[in-house]
Amino acid sequence: MAFDFYMPDIGEGVVEGEIVAWKVKEGDRIKLDQVLVEVMTDKATVEIPSPRAGVVKKIHYKDGDICPVGKVLVVIEEDGAPASASNGSSTQHEAPRAHAPVAASAAPVAAASGGTQIEVVDVSDTRARVLATPATRRLARQLGVEIGRVPATGKHGRVTTEDVRRFQQNGAPAATPASARPQPAPVSIPSTGAEERIPLRGMRKRIAESMTRSVQTAAHFTYVEEIDMTELVTVRERAKDKAAERGVKLNYLPFIVKAIVSGLKKWPQLNASLDETTQEIVRKKYYHIGIAAQGPHGLAVTTVRDADKRSIFDLAKEIERLGEAVRNGTATREELTGSTFTISSLGKLGGVLATPIINFPEVAIVGVHKIEEKPAVRNGQIVIRHLMNLSISVDHRLADGWDGAMFLQDVKALLEDPTTMFMEMI
Repeated sequence: MAFDFYMPDIGEGVVEGEIVAWKVKEGDRIKLDQVLVEVMTDKATVEIPSPRAGVVKKIHYKDGDICPVGKVLVVIEEDGAPASASNGSSTQHEAPRAHAPVAASAAPVAAASGGTQIEVVDVSDTRARVLATPATRRLARQLGVEIGRVPATGKHGRVTTEDVRRFQQNGAPAATPASARPQPAPVSIPSTGAEERIPLRGMRKRIAESMTRSVQTAAHFTYVEEIDMTELVTVRERAKDKAAERGVKLNYLPFIVKAIVSGLKKWPQLNASLDETTQEIVRKKYYHIGIAAQGPHGLAVTTVRDADKRSIFDLAKEIERLGEAVRNGTATREELTGSTFTISSLGKLGGVLATPIINFPEVAIVGVHKIEEKPAVRNGQIVIRHLMNLSISVDHRLADGWDGAMFLQDVKALLEDPTTMFMEMI
């Protein structure tokens, strides 16, 4: 009997996934729990196993396609009678419930795959799944609208916030969907010689989409300041041995995190996001600092949660742990989401200056550049100092140039006088 396997829930708020790579093809005989496909959602890749043994009859989405949650992913011709993981019964067309826990466990897979494998639980439901973001669902609850009755005009049949508002106001959908901004025609690159064509998918495609959205939405401006790190270089050298005794590799990033958190407490408009649904500026009272790190599949932002409550040594240990997880491809969704402000640093390769792109929907991002010994004028004398540039890109919709400049001046003051920084931490 043919079994329709629907794209399962992979995480809270996830409404679709990109097909990274199929591990089977049509006509293949598969076993129960055999990996069918790698799927990417946000910045986490998961391997989805088969809930049935049998033969792959029909694959509905090819590599690079976007499959909405609740749509048929693959059809399996079953071997013998099907058995449900939930109650021992099964139907031919099974779709996961809107809030069914399909990810019962998550375990790291080989570093080469860069993802996690989930345990998929079959759950029967005769109702069609409603595709909508958490913000849209919240709006529907606030307006007393039953979201299942709202006609969808969004991509892949998704209910949008405009659909909900229109339904609440009119009790019926508008005759035509809301008009969208015209998009430029796709650029075609003709072949003119020896070349290699690599499909844009997976992590690289997600990075491209995220960066494009940030640039097209946030009104970027960048401010740069030179930092005299000489005193902090001395402090860090003195602290390295103590850190090593605790198994911690101490670099400058934990000190920079502490200075930034202190600055954010004075300038809360930079530790914020814009709720586009409600048109509210959301200022966060918590400090989850994103650290942009290069992994085997591209740039990833790991999240150091509650950075304001951590010591310098604790920050160093957590940053190192998260960086290792990215390099091994084992970072979890929890470790790759939820940041409120991001730091982008290439360490010794940091260069002189960069204009980092905001990690949308955050308000700002700081770029950390390399520390170099350079001549500087102090008290009318030319002396050698350890100098470094910090750059900050800010969303001008939510913060002004004054805010960004004053924030960076406060960070500068703390980094140049570590004693003051430690006083701020108490």
